Amino acid sequence: MSGDDKKLKVLFFGDIVGKPGRNAVKYFMENLKEGERPDFVIANVENASHGFGLTEKNYNDLSSYGIDCMTSGNHIWDKKDIFNYIDNAEKLLRPMNYPACVPGKGSNIFECKGYKIGVINLLGRVFMNLVDDPFILVEREIKRLKEITPNIFIDFHAEATAEKICLGKFCAEMGVSGFFGTHTHIQTADEKILNGMGYITDAGFCGTTDSVIGMEYTTSLNRFLKGIPERYDVAEGQETQINAVEIEFNPFDGTSSSIKRIFSSIEKTEEDESQ
Repeated sequence: MSGDDKKLKVLFFGDIVGKPGRNAVKYFMENLKEGERPDFVIANVENASHGFGLTEKNYNDLSSYGIDCMTSGNHIWDKKDIFNYIDNAEKLLRPMNYPACVPGKGSNIFECKGYKIGVINLLGRVFMNLVDDPFILVEREIKRLKEITPNIFIDFHAEATAEKICLGKFCAEMGVSGFFGTHTHIQTADEKILNGMGYITDAGFCGTTDSVIGMEYTTSLNRFLKGIPERYDVAEGQETQINAVEIEFNPFDGTSSSIKRIFSSIEKTEEDESQ
């Protein structure tokens, strides 16, 4: 196969929410048919441990499911044992626009079938934590990674749609391969190829379908009705969903030729209850 014809597939899972989300991803990965298997898998995991943060056990479990890179966001620090293992967790990224003194790393290079894939994790600033400017940082980091590989994928964890779209266009102009928006947990219907870059404003979430973005309805309702902080609980239910995005790209020049939204509904099993 010539360089012009060579294609690899990247699969990106939207925010994994709690045990229902983890089980859904495990089931989805185990039941992929041979021709459907991606070459590289990325997942946003900042909500993977009971909806807030990521434990080391869950990091290892998700890794065993076949996830090659884990991105995150503002909730990555919610489970305090993150500080004990993040520096040794080669697959895990935290947003790179936290101060340089913060543990972990915001980008990394991964090996995939003889090719190198760069992944960058960034946090938005509109209605979010006070962090460094993602536009300035991503321009600098893309230039650095481009000296190593043409294949660069970005998880931009942000609240505002306009901020995601604007940074997406900015990254497309610099030859990025794929751009996934995360954080709002609702899969958008605007997937497209921009200047050879696969783009979607939000990849959605993996978790309980009958929920409020993965969380239990009653506690979510009480926060709106009373205005009093109340602990969110991960929703349980008989049906879970997978929101994901698949991008096909040429690993020789980093250009993407197709992007596809994935929505899959999964019925809970007795095995899920016991895990």
